[in-house]
Amino acid sequence: MPEDLEDQPDTPTNPERTKTKLRARTVFISDVHLGMPDCKAAQASHFIRNTLCDKLVLNGDIIDAWHLKRLGGWNKAHTHFIRTVLKKMEKENTQIIYLRGNHDDILDRFIPIRLDNFLITDEHIHHTRAGDYLVVHGDGFDHVTTNHPWIAKLGGIGYNLLLRVNRAYNWYRRVRGKESFSLSRWVKLKVKSAVSFVGKYEEQLQELAKAKGCKGIICGHIHSPANKVVGNTHYLNSGDWVESLTAILEHDNGEFEVITYDQFCERTNREPKGDAVVAEVDNESKIGVENVTLPM
Repeated sequence: MPEDLEDQPDTPTNPERTKTKLRARTVFISDVHLGMPDCKAAQASHFIRNTLCDKLVLNGDIIDAWHLKRLGGWNKAHTHFIRTVLKKMEKENTQIIYLRGNHDDILDRFIPIRLDNFLITDEHIHHTRAGDYLVVHGDGFDHVTTNHPWIAKLGGIGYNLLLRVNRAYNWYRRVRGKESFSLSRWVKLKVKSAVSFVGKYEEQLQELAKAKGCKGIICGHIHSPANKVVGNTHYLNSGDWVESLTAILEHDNGEFEVITYDQFCERTNREPKGDAVVAEVDNESKIGVENVTLPM
């Protein structure tokens, strides 16, 4: 069960090395989807708990209200994630920015609202020494989500079914001694219409950043981590904590990086929580589509 991962000891990968914590000026994560059975809440909590930062930006779809309303599914690990975030604010004086997404759009009736050092809103301007970055979830540039929400919810059901198939497929791969694999990511990279959608999505967001006078855009929504230049705009996507297990770090020197969960575990000398597919992310470059094949 996913919640059992919280009870596992936080052991070092290499007993001869000391466990450490990551340090960053700002951390951006999105699309945790608390409430979904495939949400990697334990891994996300592990990452946040052992990363020190001045600001933590939760960029939408942290809670999956669509799934909770339809099927429920909240568990101990999901509660622990919320407690971990609140403890960072209380114990470490971390500023928390929560931006609403499409799966947690129930927040629309409340925002903007500030609770101590916790701000809930729909967009945020992040200031850096090199210029401003616009931070939005990004669902406003998905015409299906915006204009046809019932189709988006139907697509969410299909995505959940694909994740169920993926669990069975990965069980089969583990029996054969092979690593886990993301079927949905493979589909997104191989289907031309999906690739075209991602490209248009990135272009529209960079135009929004330019209109706001920002040098960069930081978003989520499409579960495709990225760190690259689109036009003249720095485009960053934080990925998700269902399959990719990625986040964005702004380091103290001003540089941005998309980090994977396995990279976090390697740098801090910590054993990963559970078995999960982890994306390969080339910072400042695209993942090749034509060379992606389905491993068996």
